[in-house]
Amino acid sequence: MPGGVKQHIDDLAQALIAQGHTVSVIAPAGDDAELPAYVTGAGWAVPVPYNGSVARMSFGFISAARVRRWIRDGGFDVLHIHEPLIPSLGVLACWAARGPIVATFHASFTRSRAIAVAEPLLRSALEKLHGRICVSDAARKSLVEQFGGDAVLIPNGVTVARYAGEAGPLDGWGPDGATIGFLGRLDEERKGLPILLEALKRLPGVKLLVAGPGEAKIPKELRDRVTLLGMVSEADKIRVYHSVDVFCAPNTRGESFGIVLAEAMAAGATVLASDIPAFRRVLDEGQAGALFANGDPDSLAREARALLDAPERRVKLASAARVAVRKYDWSTVARDVMRVYETVMAGAGGVEEDAL
Repeated sequence: MPGGVKQHIDDLAQALIAQGHTVSVIAPAGDDAELPAYVTGAGWAVPVPYNGSVARMSFGFISAARVRRWIRDGGFDVLHIHEPLIPSLGVLACWAARGPIVATFHASFTRSRAIAVAEPLLRSALEKLHGRICVSDAARKSLVEQFGGDAVLIPNGVTVARYAGEAGPLDGWGPDGATIGFLGRLDEERKGLPILLEALKRLPGVKLLVAGPGEAKIPKELRDRVTLLGMVSEADKIRVYHSVDVFCAPNTRGESFGIVLAEAMAAGATVLASDIPAFRRVLDEGQAGALFANGDPDSLAREARALLDAPERRVKLASAARVAVRKYDWSTVARDVMRVYETVMAGAGGVEEDAL
């Protein structure tokens, strides 16, 4: 699963457990991996480029056998699949099970040769679904246009309290009127770091704090103003949001929601994001964060300069963001997912292994 999907599954599981439900998750993981008590490993995964990101896919005989055993022994009331259009555990589980099955579609995508070739196999899995959830209008549009039908719209969630706590800035950092933050994979072009770096050339005296895995080419003239933290812990990620004056999400495409925006909003950061549809929606069309023209470093630099020069505006946007993000709190999102479960379970038996 792409990283955002993994986080979604973990957070949903914990939210449902907190509400008193019994949850079991099967996920790509080796036999020696340290896993939460509610997670079963399905064997090693292979990293595969997917939709501009990297998905870790499990699709071999060992994984298929473990999925079947997990379904057979689980006694589940409902089976929830994530990203069933990725040839991984979700598809294997659809094939191996019958009964109340729900799937969440996270990604927006366009028709491709790979999807065209795999469509007959994917349809055989999709036909087993009793409920379909999409995390965004973009994801739902992609699904409906490519495969028909419809889906319930339930956005991604964020554990607001986790980010809204009293975390302080990283040592040596702190809002100082001249610091921009970025968080994401450095080597994924669609995350937009090169655009942000180009904009930084137009912002003399402004520093950039960067967190995330991968390698980035930092122009020589910017090296004294860019700090690369690398991969950070969850605790330090929260502190990053508290260490900057403006948190920037310059993503160019492939985003159906924008969980990084919701996290930053919950942390009380002032957000500046590209005006792709998913980000416009999360930021209430600019009411809960500033927007710049997608892919345009000049526009990014102008908006960043305007924010850095207007502390009162930053406070106003951050306050609006704290209110806007509440509708994405997992306590609300998990209840909406539970309503879908209740609908598909009505009058149905539990999940059973499909002998086909």
